Amino acid sequence: MGPSGSGKSTLLRLCNRLEVPEAGVVRFRGDDLASLDPLHLRRRVGMVFQRPTPFAGTVRENLEVAEPALGDAAVPALERVGLSGAFVERDARQLSGGEAQRVCLARTLVTNPEVVLMDEVTSSVDPSATRALEELGAGLAAVGVPVLWVTHDLAQMHRLADHVLVVIEGRVVHAGEAAALESEASEAVREFLAGGATHE
Repeated sequence: MGPSGSGKSTLLRLCNRLEVPEAGVVRFRGDDLASLDPLHLRRRVGMVFQRPTPFAGTVRENLEVAEPALGDAAVPALERVGLSGAFVERDARQLSGGEAQRVCLARTLVTNPEVVLMDEVTSSVDPSATRALEELGAGLAAVGVPVLWVTHDLAQMHRLADHVLVVIEGRVVHAGEAAALESEASEAVREFLAGGATHE
């Protein structure tokens, strides 16, 4: 977490090789990302963006972009993210913000990623969709799929996080257990928590 413009999304994009570091090395399970095939990496490290990005076509076609052999598994994939099978033939561009975000999450999950990156996925959806997406993220973590979730909402961090990184002005200024954030925070982090964290 961190204030707007602090570099949270850039850090997340580095983890998915959508950005390439100008210096240093980003590693995934010990491997330098620069040595990995980007398409293969993105199947292992799935990403859901701040604004839903459905493609033209049906919801089924959106899922098949990620997993062409999906077939009858499209319905369970949608049910996993809280949507009914009736959505399969819906026009993906005609969904509500929350529905589109869930379809994008389903599209990410059909590749069975080892890690899921969430970039402020609740910033433009209503409270009901926010709760649903938070439950999905927590559910993934509960079954052993780590989720790296970007937020600037302190309340959301408290609801979801086991560990927290605080990014301010492009630097990680705190890393540790979420429960100990306030007690271990530096002056810069305390200032952020006092005035920069928002409640969406």
